[in-house]
Order: sequence, then structure tokens, then C-alpha cells
Amino acid sequence: MNERFEFRNILPEEADQAAAIEKICFPPNEACSESMMRERVLAAPELFLVAVDRETGKIAGFLNGLATNEDLFRDAFFTDAGLQDPAGRNVMLLGLDVLPEYRGQGLAKEIVSRYLCREREKNRKMLVLTCLESKVEMYQKMGFQKKGIAESSWGGEQWYEMYCMLNG
Repeated sequence: MNERFEFRNILPEEADQAAAIEKICFPPNEACSESMMRERVLAAPELFLVAVDRETGKIAGFLNGLATNEDLFRDAFFTDAGLQDPAGRNVMLLGLDVLPEYRGQGLAKEIVSRYLCREREKNRKMLVLTCLESKVEMYQKMGFQKKGIAESSWGGEQWYEMYCMLNG
């Protein structure tokens, strides 16, 4: 993976590229808006992990989140980058995006694996995400545990809350 992709934090000038990828990867009722993506990039670039295709110089996929001391996921994390607390013990994951042409090659798993290692090294306690039922098994294979049906009603969907403990 290292030969093909560079893994790093997002750059401010890549916010629009991330927003465009989000529109490809998520339906309109779930996708992060362009303005909100820019706010997230400004508030927490260190909580983005992008995989840049070394051949094209473009982002192939990314994972992003916000740090907080809260333990439960709530929809406000999707819409308020001001909830970012750099010293937060937990990270609320807001989106795992991999462009269709890069799927099925292990890129999503690699991004999540690197993100888990990075946040464990920062002494974060836990990562929390919400996902549709169809993605529960995928996240379980990546080390997450299903907590149950989430309180989130983002995009009018039923979500499952999942978590991964990093440090006791």
C-alpha cells in the first residue's frame, strides 16, 4: 500500500476534493456539505487520514472525525465542527470514503488500521462511529464492536453505533 498511496493528514486546499469524494460515496441525504467539509478540515486536519494516489496526486480515500470527551455519538458532530476538542479522549468518526475505482483492494481497511494506530499513539480512549446495517460486519472485521441501534437519525436512516477501544 505504501508504494501506491501516501497516507497523511489532509491539507487545507484539499477540502473541496474531499467534499466531492463525499458526494460520490454517500447519498445526498447523508453526504457532508462542501461548507461543512471545509469547516472540518479547518477545525481538525489532524483527524483526517487521506490516502493519496502517488500516480495521480489525488485523494483516493479518507477517514475523518472530531475529538471529544463525549462517549455517545450524536448528530451534532456531523454539523458542528466547533465540537472539536483537540484534547478529547474519544474520536467520533464522521465518514470513511473510498472512491469506487479504489474499492475492493483493501484501501478502506488500511486507512482504518492506520487511523486506529495513530489515535492509539495519541492516547485516545475510543473511536465511535455510526453505520448502516449493511456495513456492520465490515467494521467488525476492522476491530469495531456493535453497541446497538444508534440515537442518530442522520439522513432519515436507522444507524448502528459501533466503537473500538484503543486505550483502557
